[in-house]
Amino acid sequence: MVEDNAEVRQAVKVYKALGEPTRLKIALLLTEEQNLCCSAIGGKLESVAGSTLSHHLKQLTDCGLLDLRKDGTYIYYSVNREMARKYAPYLLES
Repeated sequence: MVEDNAEVRQAVKVYKALGEPTRLKIALLLTEEQNLCCSAIGGKLESVAGSTLSHHLKQLTDCGLLDLRKDGTYIYYSVNREMARKYAPYLLES
């Protein structure tokens, strides 16, 4: 049996985050277009409310799959390619 260590816990966080369809769409979008702000992501997804989108972005950031960069009042998101390569290589195939 696999030992419960930090790497296993990290994998579970990533897979749990990507198990929600909207979060998977966000991650796929950010593999194609890096450094998008919340409003740009929301504009491309169209059917997601702002507060819901913020929640999804927080989940993806907390598991380490997304990196964020603050510029004034804007926060720009991009995929952490190292984390994606390790736990979700499917995201980088397109």
